[in-house]
Amino acid sequence: MAKDNNIQGQNDQTLSAIVRRQFNKNRPAVWSLRVLIVIFIIGFTADFVANERPYYAQINGKSYFPLLKGYGVDLGVAQWPSELSNVKWSELNYEKVVWAPVPYSTTTVDLKNNDYASPFGQQNVPSARWKHWLGTDNLGRDVLSGMIHGTTVAMMVGVVSMSVALLLGLFFGALAGYYGDNKMKMTRLTLILNILILPLAFFYAFGVRSYTLTDSLGTSIFAFLGQLLLSLAILSAIIAIPNLLDRFFKKLPYLGAEISVPVDIIISRLIEILESIPSLLLLLSIVAIIDKPSLMIVMVIIGFTRWTGIARYLRGELLKVRSLEYVEAAQALGYPEWRIILRHTLPNALTSVLISVSFGIASAILLESSLSFLGIGVPPEQVTWGSMLSLARGVPQAWWIAIFPGFAIFVTVTIFNLIGDGLTDALDPRLKQ
Repeated sequence: MAKDNNIQGQNDQTLSAIVRRQFNKNRPAVWSLRVLIVIFIIGFTADFVANERPYYAQINGKSYFPLLKGYGVDLGVAQWPSELSNVKWSELNYEKVVWAPVPYSTTTVDLKNNDYASPFGQQNVPSARWKHWLGTDNLGRDVLSGMIHGTTVAMMVGVVSMSVALLLGLFFGALAGYYGDNKMKMTRLTLILNILILPLAFFYAFGVRSYTLTDSLGTSIFAFLGQLLLSLAILSAIIAIPNLLDRFFKKLPYLGAEISVPVDIIISRLIEILESIPSLLLLLSIVAIIDKPSLMIVMVIIGFTRWTGIARYLRGELLKVRSLEYVEAAQALGYPEWRIILRHTLPNALTSVLISVSFGIASAILLESSLSFLGIGVPPEQVTWGSMLSLARGVPQAWWIAIFPGFAIFVTVTIFNLIGDGLTDALDPRLKQ
């Protein structure tokens, strides 16, 4: 019994247990996390909560599952039967039907309730089942459906953009923090070749394949990610060529001499340059040169502009971790540098990065909402919280189009900030007792 208590006591002193215990003491952060889980569930199941296609329908003795069938049609692996092609789902004669809780999609236009039908006013609907609980916009589109599907967009923007930022931040932060200014050694010829080959690598990885990357954006997110990974593989392969030949360059009398590369200074100056440029201004400049608006492009651009905070956090942590005994032991055993970084230093420095990621998601959602509000970078048919807010301009009587999306943006950004504050307190070494 005493042995079990000792084991339990040891488990309670692990880093994850301490962080969890400190985080649970912050009640606003805990409730924010619970609300965030609910928001993620709504965003993940948006099609099943708000959709004009029924779950199940029986017409002329035949059974259909229109909502699931729609996924196959969108993917190009199925086709609508002739009797269901180009139909208005609410006007069909059903023998049996099971509707979604909100029987409207973001593209459903209710001509009987267009021109800003108020949620508390009189609506021309056959029953309460078809009521627009949060009103409609100028075209008759349901605001509640737009809010639900806007949740999907907001969560997708936050997760995808910060995933891109996390990859870039981990890469540059790890290089700057682990190697510093005097730990990365290479021959003079290798350094010269790297400087010369870097523009060439970017040209073949992204310039030559720009049309392929752009076309994949119109297909699906998975197609784009596949093409992006292929471009990154090409970039890495070309950059690796002079570095693999480094051992042969060492035999040269002058160009083969090793020198220290100030990686930390180079990356730190790059971070300072990017952080000196306002994010919204940089985003507007990049989006302005894109011919075809795309939400995926916006997410990638946000990711490419938000990695600096993660890199700075990680750099500071690795500057402390790299001098610890277990890292020196791994170096003494002759482990390659990439293994020491991936298996020994990064896992022990990632905890503080979570704070930057939490605040970064809130910032990304706010940036996307700003672009949608301005009507820049996002396709006109894409319904987001920002685009809904944009409709409220000049129409003060349609208060519901401004209040509900604005409140959703406020709540989402606030809960991510509260979670970030909770993580900051939980990871504070002064509180780990």
